[in-house]
Amino acid sequence: LVTRVAFRLAPGDPAVLRATIERHVAERKRTQPVSARSAGCAFKNPPGDSAGRLVDAAGLKGLARGAAQVSTLHGNFVVNRGGAAASDVLSLIAEVKRRVLESSGVALEDEIVVWRRIG
Repeated sequence: LVTRVAFRLAPGDPAVLRATIERHVAERKRTQPVSARSAGCAFKNPPGDSAGRLVDAAGLKGLARGAAQVSTLHGNFVVNRGGAAASDVLSLIAEVKRRVLESSGVALEDEIVVWRRIG
């Protein structure tokens, strides 16, 4: 629980700051499925590597379970192509983790937190 935060900001040229933001947004749109429905990055990056690179190296971009699919744009995103059930997403995540471990020896950790109903 965070109750207080303090920031120290340096003044800057608004035009330069705006251009920097626009550049970052354009790069994100180019490399991530920002318009697709997803929970964000599915896996934590392992030390010294990238989960997306490992998923891509295992040839898993585009892999699907039901309506859940590993993004063809960025391997660390599981997107909902429309009507994906939680079981589709969880099954796909488990399959990706299994195949990345098999191909690279790296055990991916979930980035997303799954809440399950009890009872």
